[in-house]
Amino acid sequence: MSDPYAQQPDPYRPPSDPYGQPVSPPPVPPQQYGAPGQPYSGQPAYGQQPYGQPGYAQQPPAKSNKGLIIGIIAVAAVLLLILCAIGVAVLANADDDPVVPTTPTRTSTPGTSAAAPPPGNNNAITADSSSDFGDVCSGGAILNAAEYTTPASAKAYVFANSPTRPTGWSYKSIDSRASYYAKSADYAQVSVVGCLRYVEGSEAAGQKCEVKASDGKKLTVDYLSSRYTLTFHNARTGEKIGDGGTVNAPANRCPSFLTYNKETLKSYASPDTASVDAALKKMFS
Repeated sequence: MSDPYAQQPDPYRPPSDPYGQPVSPPPVPPQQYGAPGQPYSGQPAYGQQPYGQPGYAQQPPAKSNKGLIIGIIAVAAVLLLILCAIGVAVLANADDDPVVPTTPTRTSTPGTSAAAPPPGNNNAITADSSSDFGDVCSGGAILNAAEYTTPASAKAYVFANSPTRPTGWSYKSIDSRASYYAKSADYAQVSVVGCLRYVEGSEAAGQKCEVKASDGKKLTVDYLSSRYTLTFHNARTGEKIGDGGTVNAPANRCPSFLTYNKETLKSYASPDTASVDAALKKMFS
């Protein structure tokens, strides 16, 4: 009996060229069991290509992108959580911001105005006498003047300039029986100032008045008429609150007491007191 293992191929011998001449399969050895490390019957040995198959190298398995996709999703989730945390922090801190109180705006109604001087009025002063209220006619304001609320409750002073003193304002007498009248000592009660302003170029011929100079010499003075405009202002703010129209300064007759310019021998009539009182009554009625 021939040895069944005599023709068994060497398992470690490289296989023959699969594209060469076909070879006869070697005799099948008897099945062997229990011997670890030996191939089963009908299977090629380790490292040996199966018979009849081309000798191409086995292609490696295609790499999966599953891990990359999972990583991108994880990074996006982390960024989303960070953005949410920032938003929550901003909303939480918004309530901690200090609340800046807003100053309520006083709404003006006809016959009323604000109770404080307008911003930027650097000419506002604190009065210590009635004469200080004349500054209102020069664009100023009186910080300690009474608050102007309604015309019926207002107290007023009136000041006027003149052709010879256009920047000077002197107190003008008004009807002491009127409700708007205030004594000079009661300046803290005054809330309105009337301004009689000379109209440039309005002078006209009036009367020729004979006067006696201090040296006893007799002089002739030209007593001239003119016109004024009357406006009413909130004493505390300087704001214009009314218009009294035009007031004439008539020179119909020579006064008993006359002031004049010694060089020009001219004198100017004062605004008509009755016309001023009529405008005041209309304003404060």
